[in-house]
Amino acid sequence: MATTPRARARAQTMADILRIGREHLAVHGAAALSLRAVARDLGVVSSAVYRYVANRDDLLTLLVVDAYEELGNAVDNAVAVVDPHDALGRFRALARAVRRWGLREPARYALLFGSPVPGYRAPAERTTEPGTRVVVRLVDILTAAYADGMLRLPAAGEIPDTLHTDLDRIRTETGTDLPDAALARGVLLWSALFGAVSFEVFGQYGENTFSAPDDLFEHHLAILAETAGLGAAPTDREWGLRAPE
Repeated sequence: MATTPRARARAQTMADILRIGREHLAVHGAAALSLRAVARDLGVVSSAVYRYVANRDDLLTLLVVDAYEELGNAVDNAVAVVDPHDALGRFRALARAVRRWGLREPARYALLFGSPVPGYRAPAERTTEPGTRVVVRLVDILTAAYADGMLRLPAAGEIPDTLHTDLDRIRTETGTDLPDAALARGVLLWSALFGAVSFEVFGQYGENTFSAPDDLFEHHLAILAETAGLGAAPTDREWGLRAPE
C-alpha cells in the first residue's frame, strides 16, 4: 500500500493508465493499443507515460496480469462461498464465474484467450502465476473430491504411456496427488470449459442458433461434471432447465 504522497500519486497514475488501457482495449483491440494514445487521454505528454510503462508490450503485460488477477478473484470469490466438500457445487461456481467474467469483459477475455497479439509475447515470469490461478483452483477442487472419496476414477490403463511424464510434471507443479486418469480428465474439464465460454464470447455458435444460452451452458456443465467423475449429472429439474415441450 502506498504510504507517501509521492507513492500514492504514482499508484494513482498507474491505476489511471490501466483504466485507460482497458478502455482502449475494448474500443480498438489489443493490436492497436498505443502508449501515445493512452498518454493523450491521460492528459500528459507521451514521454511522461514512459516513466511508468516502458513500451507497448509492457502495457499489454500489465493488462494481461490485471485481467488474469480479476478473473482469478472472481473465481475464488465464487468458490469460497460453497461448502468445501461439495466438489460439484464448487466446480459449477468456478465455471459460472468464468463465464460471467468473459461475457462481461469480452475484450479482456480475448486478450487472454483469443488470437495472439502480433509481435507480442507475454513474459512467463510475470504472467504464469496469475494465468494459472483458475486451473490451479480447478485442480484443488478435484483433489479435495479425491480425498473425500467423491471422485469416480476411470478404468486403469486408459492413459497413453506418452502422457505419464507430462502428467507427473503437472502433478508436481500443482501439488496434487490425483492419479493420472483423474488428472487427464481434469485437463479435459479445463479445456472444455474455456472452449464453451470462448464459443459464446466470440459468437462462434452463430446468431440465434441457441435461444437459451444459459440453459446450454448448464447442460454442458452437467455433462462435463459427469465426464470428470464428479458425481452423477444433475437432472434438468435440478439445473433449473426447462422441460421439453
